Amino acid sequence: MAEEFSKAVDDGLRLSKRLYFGKDRSVSPPKPPPAMNKSVAGRAYLPTSPMVYAVISDPTIVDNPDIPSYQPHVHGRCDPPALIPLPMNRVDLEVDCFMDTAFIRVTGSWRVHCVKSSRSCGCRIAIPMGEQGSILGVEVEISGKSFYTKLVESKDEADLNKIPHGEGGFLNVKPHIFTLTTPPIDGGVNLTVTMSWSQKLLYRNGELSLDVLFTFPEFVVPPGKKYLKKEKIQLNVNSGLGTEILFKGASHLLKEMQRQDGKLGFKYEGDVVDWSKTDFHFSYAVSSSQIHGAVISQSPSKDDVDQREIFSVYLLPGNQRSRKGFRRNIVIVVDISGSMQGKPLEDTKNALLEALLKLDPEDSFCIIAFNGQTYTSSTSLKLATKEAIDSAIEWIGINFIAGGDTNILRPLNMAIDMLSNSNGSLPIIFLVTDGAVEDERQICDVIKKRLASDNAISPRIYTFGIGNGSFCNHYFLRMLATIGRGQHDAAYDIEFVQRRIQKLFARASSVILTNITIETLNDLDDVEVFPCHIPDLSFESPLSVSGRFRGILPESFKVKGLSADMSTFVIDMKLQDAKEIPLHRVCAKEEIELLTAQAWLSENKQLEDKVTKMSVHTGAVSEYTRMIICQNEEVVQKVSKKSQSKKKDIETLKMILPHSLCVGFGNVTATSDNLFPGTEEPKLPEAAEIFMKATSNCCGSMCNNCCCLAFIKCCSHVNPQCANVLTQLFTGLACVGCLGCCAELCCGRGNGGS
Repeated sequence: MAEEFSKAVDDGLRLSKRLYFGKDRSVSPPKPPPAMNKSVAGRAYLPTSPMVYAVISDPTIVDNPDIPSYQPHVHGRCDPPALIPLPMNRVDLEVDCFMDTAFIRVTGSWRVHCVKSSRSCGCRIAIPMGEQGSILGVEVEISGKSFYTKLVESKDEADLNKIPHGEGGFLNVKPHIFTLTTPPIDGGVNLTVTMSWSQKLLYRNGELSLDVLFTFPEFVVPPGKKYLKKEKIQLNVNSGLGTEILFKGASHLLKEMQRQDGKLGFKYEGDVVDWSKTDFHFSYAVSSSQIHGAVISQSPSKDDVDQREIFSVYLLPGNQRSRKGFRRNIVIVVDISGSMQGKPLEDTKNALLEALLKLDPEDSFCIIAFNGQTYTSSTSLKLATKEAIDSAIEWIGINFIAGGDTNILRPLNMAIDMLSNSNGSLPIIFLVTDGAVEDERQICDVIKKRLASDNAISPRIYTFGIGNGSFCNHYFLRMLATIGRGQHDAAYDIEFVQRRIQKLFARASSVILTNITIETLNDLDDVEVFPCHIPDLSFESPLSVSGRFRGILPESFKVKGLSADMSTFVIDMKLQDAKEIPLHRVCAKEEIELLTAQAWLSENKQLEDKVTKMSVHTGAVSEYTRMIICQNEEVVQKVSKKSQSKKKDIETLKMILPHSLCVGFGNVTATSDNLFPGTEEPKLPEAAEIFMKATSNCCGSMCNNCCCLAFIKCCSHVNPQCANVLTQLFTGLACVGCLGCCAELCCGRGNGGS
C-alpha cells in the first residue's frame, strides 16, 4: 500500500508539470528526489508532515484555475488516481501533553491550484502519526460549508452499506499514516483543514519526549515569488505530578510562556520563506531519581456513558539505574509456523540473538519454538553463561525453520512448567506469533487457572504480535498479557518487527517493582480497574492504571510492590488537583482496547455496547464504530411574512469509510493456510468476483490450463511489442471466450444463479 501511495504522488508531480504560472521564471516544476535504491524509492513520497493532495482520475481537469495553459488534450484516465500535492499557505501546530499522552492538532490552509475552476476533485488528507497514534478527527472548511468526521455505531451493517463509501484508513507503514479523501471540491478554492490525533510520549532514561512529523517537502511551498508566511507552534505540558519538571530541549526556537509545578508552556511564531524542514521534537524530565507518581481523580461529564468517578494512578520509575533489578528466569516462545517464513522469522531471530547477549550471568533462560509441534533448546532452564548462549544461538540457527501449522497452548504450558520453581527470581514468558488459532478463548481460560497459584510471583507473560488483524488476533494476545500481568506490543508492518521486539524485551528485562497493589481502592465501592491485573513497573516505561469507582478518594495513597530483594516497597502518593487534564480522553484508548479484549473473550454484547458508546463519546476509534464524513452547509431561508431571510446550518451525511480503523480479531483461516502478513489480496467487489470467475471458467474450458485472466496478467509483465503481437494472435480465441463469459454473466451469475 505504501508503494502504491508513493507511486500515485510521483504520477501527480509529473502531471503537475502541465500547470502554467505565467512568465515568472522563478516558478519551476518540483525537483525529483535523488537516485535511490528500489526499496527506498518505493516510499520516496510518503508524507513526512501533514499533507493534502488533489485526487486526479481524469487528467483533462488538470490546469491552473487562474491562468489557463491551453496544453494539448490528454487522453485516458489515471488508474489508480494520481495525487498532486497542494501548496500550503499557513500552518499552526498545537500540542497539549497530559501525563504520558499528547493531543495534537494541526491547522493549515491549502489551495486547489491544479484543477480548472469549472471542475472539481476529491482532496486526500494524509496524517503521519507517531508511536501508538490514534486518529481523533478531521475537519475541512471551505466557503459556505464544511466537512468533518465523526464516529458512529457499526452494529447495523445493512444500513451503513447504503451510505456511499469513501476512501480512507491507515497505511501499514511506520510512521502510522492515516488518509482520508474528501467529497469533491472545486478548483481554485482555498480550504482550511484541521487534523487531530493523539500519541504516546516516549520514555527513556528518565525523560519524556514527543516527536511530531513536521518536515514539509519543497513542493508544498506556493508557486511564484517567495514571500514570508506564518508558521506557529504552541506547546502546553501538564505532567499531572505537581512537582517541578525540567525542560531538556526542542527542535524549534520555543519561547517560554508558562512555568509552574508540573506545568510548562511554550510558543513559537515565525515568518518563514520555506516551511519547516525539521520534525518537531520536545523533551522534559521530572526532577526525581526515585520511583514517584500521582493520583488524579475527576467527576464524569453529564454525557459520559459511565457516571462513576474517574481515577488514574501514574507511576514513573525515576532515573536511578543503579537500583538493583530482578534476577530473571525467561522462557522465549517463538512461532515458527509456515506463515512466519522470510523476513518475520529472520527479524525475530535477530532481535532474540541481541536479547540473549544482554542477559546477565545469573539469569536463566530457555527457548521454545513451536508450530504443530514444540522444540526446546534444553529440557530445563540454563544459566546465561557464554557457553549456554553460544549453544542457544547455534540451536536457533538449526531449528528456526518456518513450516507447519500453529499450536500455542502446548508451548505455553511447557513454559509455565519450566518456571514453576522460580523462587527469588522474576519468571517471564515472552511469546512471539503472527497467527490466530481456533482455541484462543480456551487458552486464556487454561492460562488463567494455571497462573492462579500460591507462588510469590507468578509467571509474567509478554506477548508480541506480527501483522495486522487480518492475520493476528491482537486482542487475544493483549488478554494473555493482561492475565499474566505483562504487556503487549505489535508490529503491524513486518519492516519493524526487530526494533519493536527489542523494545518490548527491554521493558520485560528491566522490571524494578512487581506485585503492585493500590491499597486504598479496596475501600471504595463499585471499583473497576484497567488493566484488571496491574502490570509491573519497568525502568523503560511509566506505568498508568485507570478506572472508575463510587465514593470519595482519600487525600493520600499507598502503593506497594515487591523489590528485587523481595522486600516490600511502599510509595506514598497524594491526590492531585488536576482539573485541566481531560482524564476521560487521556485514558480512553487504553480502556477501549482492554474492554474490547474482555468483550472478545467473554463474547459479551453489553461490553461491546459500552465500548461503542465510549468510542463515540471520546472520539477514540474502536472495533465497533465506523468513521463517517458529514457536510455542514449554511443555507439561507426566506421568512415569508416579513420578507426577511435567515441562515441555517444543515447537516448531511456524505460518505462512510469502508473498514474499521482498528486492527481486527485475526484470521484463523489465513493462519491455517500459512499465509504471511502482506500476502492477503483485498477482496474484490461482487461484480469483479463474478467477472473473474466467469472468465476463468469460460476460457479454462477452451484452453485447458490457460485463461483470459492469466493471459491478461502475463501480458502486463512482458515487452509492449511482444504483448501487442500476442494480443492480436489470440484475439479470435478471446472473443469466442468472452461471448460465453457475457452469456454466463447475463443469464447465469456464476453457478447457475438466476
